[in-house]
Amino acid sequence: MVIDGGLRIHRATYEHPYVVRLCHWLSAISSIAMIGSGIEIFRAFPGFGAKIPQHDLVQAPAWMAFGGWLGGALQLHFTFMWLFAGTGLLYVVYQIWSRNYQQVLFAPSDVRGVWPMFRHYFFFKPKPLIVESYNPLQKLAYTIAIMLGMLSVVTGVALYKPVQFHWLVWLLGGFRWVRLEHFLAMIGLLSFIPGHLLMVAIHGWSNFASMFSGWKGETMA
Repeated sequence: MVIDGGLRIHRATYEHPYVVRLCHWLSAISSIAMIGSGIEIFRAFPGFGAKIPQHDLVQAPAWMAFGGWLGGALQLHFTFMWLFAGTGLLYVVYQIWSRNYQQVLFAPSDVRGVWPMFRHYFFFKPKPLIVESYNPLQKLAYTIAIMLGMLSVVTGVALYKPVQFHWLVWLLGGFRWVRLEHFLAMIGLLSFIPGHLLMVAIHGWSNFASMFSGWKGETMA
């Protein structure tokens, strides 16, 4: 804590442990690579029905896709899937070991706080009093993102080895349903990104910088 000449109090709080920061940026990098390459893979067969006759669902624009062609996209996807899954496993193990998950995961007691925070973010209403590191709306968003990440890994494994994991394909409804579920998980993660960036922008530079240094600063009158 520092007091400047104008008698303002500057306080810094250690908010993000190193493992959380590492997992955040590795997840961001691997997610971008996998979404882009996944779109290129989807462009090869943009539907979920029978291939003959083929009925395309939607044609994704080429600028959204990574890999250049189907083979390149598959190699890119299979490379970064290990980074994505490994990072997710490290994150879950750390959260359980450190008990930090109590600050991140959405709980029944957070339900009442979601709407006031939604009004604050999207309708510029007064900010509710927050006594935890993450407010209820953030916790809801992060919990959904974690669930979508887990769904993408499980469905991805089923698509990667459908013969070896035939029982998993069956549990998920069959190969066509697995493709659809994997696609919906990607759409969900894509939808999470704009809201996440909006929350970061509203909270200001110190909130963004804390994901690099771990320390979040604030100025008190």
